[in-house]
Amino acid sequence: MRKLLFILIAAFTLVSCKGNAQEEKPKSKQKFEVSKSESEWKKELTDAQFKVLRKAATETPFSSKLLTVKGNGTFVCAACGNELYENKYKFESGTGWPSFDRAIEGGVAFGSDSKLGYQRDEVHCARCGGHLGHVFDDGPRETTGKRHCINGVAMDFIPTEK
Repeated sequence: MRKLLFILIAAFTLVSCKGNAQEEKPKSKQKFEVSKSESEWKKELTDAQFKVLRKAATETPFSSKLLTVKGNGTFVCAACGNELYENKYKFESGTGWPSFDRAIEGGVAFGSDSKLGYQRDEVHCARCGGHLGHVFDDGPRETTGKRHCINGVAMDFIPTEK
């Protein structure tokens, strides 16, 4: 009887334990407007872009030329050209990566990763699924309170024409 009770409790626990990560559709299973094979992406992207955008690597902090970009313009996905962030929402976070307090509506999508042993909110391009970075709750309190910490190598900057 004890054995049967233990089996029932174990079965109930396994069935009822459903974390948030299980509810999210894995990015690899999602359909994106721009979809290419790994070899196609390798041909189109630099080695650094491929590692970040397609393999979710992180660029070295303070290495991006986009940290010091000034003036009006739009940051776009380096893989597909999708508009991601406006420069007016960029701020200096001191972290070593371009940081924004909000994205262009519909430009990014969110997932989660636990590569470091804890859950983080991943930011990826809504059009091609390329990994951009992560979003944290330590951004400017006077605006959104969010910090989109984005790999510069995953983006290009297009200045607004005067």
